[in-house]
Amino acid sequence: MKELSLNSNTNGPLLASNQPMSDLSHNSSDSNRPLLTAIVVITICYALATMAGWTTFHEVVHEVEAQAAHVDAHAAADAHGALETGHAAAESGGGDHAVVTPAYYAVVPFVLLLGAIAGFPLLKVTEHWWENNLNRFIVSIGLASVTLFYYLVLYSDAGFAAVWHRIDHAVLGEYIPFIVLLFSLYVISGGIRIDGDMRAHPMTNATFMLVGGLLASFIGTTGAAMLLIRPLIETNKERKHVQHSVVFFIFIVCNCGGCLLPIGDPPLFLGYLEGVDFMWTFFALWQPWIMVNVLLLGIYLALDQFYFYPKETAQDVKKDIQETKPLRIRGLMPNALLLLGIVLSVALLDPTKPIPFTSWHPWIYLREMVQLVLVGMSLWLGSKRVRSENRFNYHAIIEVAALFVGIFICMQPALELLAVNGDSLKIDSPGKFFWITGGLSAMLDNAPTYLVFFKTADPDLTNLAVGGEDYLNLVAISLGSVFMGAMTYIGNGPNFMVRAIAEESGVRMPSFFGYVIYYSLPIMLPVMVIMAWFFL
Repeated sequence: MKELSLNSNTNGPLLASNQPMSDLSHNSSDSNRPLLTAIVVITICYALATMAGWTTFHEVVHEVEAQAAHVDAHAAADAHGALETGHAAAESGGGDHAVVTPAYYAVVPFVLLLGAIAGFPLLKVTEHWWENNLNRFIVSIGLASVTLFYYLVLYSDAGFAAVWHRIDHAVLGEYIPFIVLLFSLYVISGGIRIDGDMRAHPMTNATFMLVGGLLASFIGTTGAAMLLIRPLIETNKERKHVQHSVVFFIFIVCNCGGCLLPIGDPPLFLGYLEGVDFMWTFFALWQPWIMVNVLLLGIYLALDQFYFYPKETAQDVKKDIQETKPLRIRGLMPNALLLLGIVLSVALLDPTKPIPFTSWHPWIYLREMVQLVLVGMSLWLGSKRVRSENRFNYHAIIEVAALFVGIFICMQPALELLAVNGDSLKIDSPGKFFWITGGLSAMLDNAPTYLVFFKTADPDLTNLAVGGEDYLNLVAISLGSVFMGAMTYIGNGPNFMVRAIAEESGVRMPSFFGYVIYYSLPIMLPVMVIMAWFFL
């Protein structure tokens, strides 16, 4: 295993002094006032929209689409496009429109966006320019605009209706719930601080990852990662070989630990929105979850114990032992209760399902509004000192938001081509579903990729008998999207966040390709082969 070069200043965490000033968010009470004000304004606007009856419209859309999907999947897509213009299903002419397949060249903006994410940090001309989230957003939204222009002018005669359908599907239907959930977990967990400096021994680091892997399914991979990445880096501040520990943290805490509940990882959250039972993932995926995380922890312990830790100097090891301090947790209240509120909002406030023991469907975006209110309560009631000591800022979540809005839009032609040509791929076994879903999850982001193959498999959610075809296919799709989202930085949103926080703290993380070549292919891929052999 080759250790990529580290910054000369990795003996201690760096202040984000080289971070663009536009991205910094200071931790005074004043810095949170704009966000708190925005949450209050959004809440008032939402209340007014609810009083006007606007938040119930999409319940009708979902009901019509669900009925149409059982009759004809292609007609459902057309009915959706018609409904998004505000017309009833009857006004769409019975849904007998022809389905238009995007041209292959429509995928070019998405390829360029992936190229920018992978290549710009490596080029001297763009390296520092790309560090600014505003520039990331300009590239992201610019390429997204090219994709929308294709749908407006070149795709079909539908024009604006075709554009609106993609905006509704990619942004309103998927991106907003996705980013609000990540944002809520990121901000609330940022108000909890684990103080102390334990000895940076391999077993200590493995314990951080074990705890994070256990928490990931219950407070989300984002929440667990934001809670533990800073104390992990603080514990290892005396060590010079830290990069591999952060990468394994991404493998376990940001991805593989989060497959037991829909709150754990965005693709499972989208599956829950499509009708998968809230507890199905727990009972179906717990065995692969144990195997993969135990294998990764074992590999980490072996590498760190016998390769990386012996490379540390005697002076650094002695300093590490002398500066140990016991751990303590601060800011747990009210933030632990608020994280529980996030979990309950996901479990109970799905607008396509009635609240348990009632016939009432939550209003559209009520779940996201509750999550934003919980964020406001965390900022208002939580300790500002804890956030300051965490060096909490919004840089990492803004980076995810800026890049993923473009990813969600630009990937629409690729996902539609996959959906149309899914049958020709001859995906007829759980193994094929796992590897194709997993491979594309690494490159296309795992959440929307999960949806494509979920719909390709079309599992009967009322008859997921253990060992049945629909059961095994859904297991394969779930495992492929969650586990193999760890294969690249863009596979899952929290991967980006942890990389950004680590680099702000002085750990020089591998490049996009370095991450894949030195870590994903030699470590994650063999683990996936073993897991698939046992369970698929």
